[in-house]
Amino acid sequence: MPFESNLKQIAIRRPDDWHLHLRDGDILKGVVGHTSRVFGRAVIMPNLMPPITSVDAAIQYRERIIAAVPAADSFTPLMTAYLTDDFSPNELERGYKEGVFFAAKLYPANSTTNASEGVTDLNAIDSLLETMESIRMPLLIHGEVVDPSVDIFDREAVFIDRHLIPLLKKFPDLRVVLEHITTEHAVQFVESSSANIAATITPHHLHINRNAMFLGGLRSDFYCLPVAKRERHRLALRRAAISGEPCFFLGTDSAPHLRSSKESSCGCAGIFNAPFALESYAEAFDQEGMLDRLQAFASEFGALFYGLPFNKSSITLVRDSHIVPNILEVSGQNQSVERLVPFHAGDSLRWRVFYHENN
Repeated sequence: MPFESNLKQIAIRRPDDWHLHLRDGDILKGVVGHTSRVFGRAVIMPNLMPPITSVDAAIQYRERIIAAVPAADSFTPLMTAYLTDDFSPNELERGYKEGVFFAAKLYPANSTTNASEGVTDLNAIDSLLETMESIRMPLLIHGEVVDPSVDIFDREAVFIDRHLIPLLKKFPDLRVVLEHITTEHAVQFVESSSANIAATITPHHLHINRNAMFLGGLRSDFYCLPVAKRERHRLALRRAAISGEPCFFLGTDSAPHLRSSKESSCGCAGIFNAPFALESYAEAFDQEGMLDRLQAFASEFGALFYGLPFNKSSITLVRDSHIVPNILEVSGQNQSVERLVPFHAGDSLRWRVFYHENN
């Protein structure tokens, strides 16, 4: 499909989100429409409480997601398995071959939200990785060490050097996506790796550096894991996103948390960017003068990596400055109203999603 662009609007193939948190229950019902109105497919993260560690659990979660999608939207959730030290290789293979598990997610134990049941030792899952390599099942990695002696701003780079490089030497044919990369080191690693290795880049890591968390006070709405890094890393991520290299593609890592979870003495990690994710990416590409490369990054490179067809429908972004709301509300239990703060809250964005055709 040809890319159409002028000063006032751009039309691109309908994009996909290759990394998304939807939570469950009332939050799921309140947030899924922000994704399904724009994106055709999304890779759904499995870090619920309890996590998705069986085929049956993934099927049931997928059914809850589909039931929550607005009737007007056409949307496919792609489910993932949450790896643990004792996850059964047979269960993993069965789920993949039956089309339930699209991929498997590796969380180092205690590395992020709801990761307490994650993998404690990579050597403990050799049998899982052997199975995944043999059946060509993708491994999605939250790439951070949890060693408290390692500075939080170095944990991605240390994970790559200490764990990922040895893992890929042991399993050279494993298909790996290093999720939500945040450093120049990660960019260089992915660029220099084989075609089996790719990375997702979030909208927030294209826009903020670590100063955002401390501007005028402690700003929990900009706290995510991996945390935003120095300005040179943000610029490296921008260069990667607009590079036209197919190893880099869109993954929002949108992670909604209620205000009570963000505004506390131990605020949760996660940035809720789904409501204006595509607009945020468009803003970054526009600022770099590379809007003509947005379609490949958002709508093609991820599908190529995963061996899926491109979406046939299109979506239009219109140059229309608007202010992002400070608060979005979702229905809670017992007719209560819960509050979520979207990424870019209170800021002006120059692009707005106008419509998508043949949804």
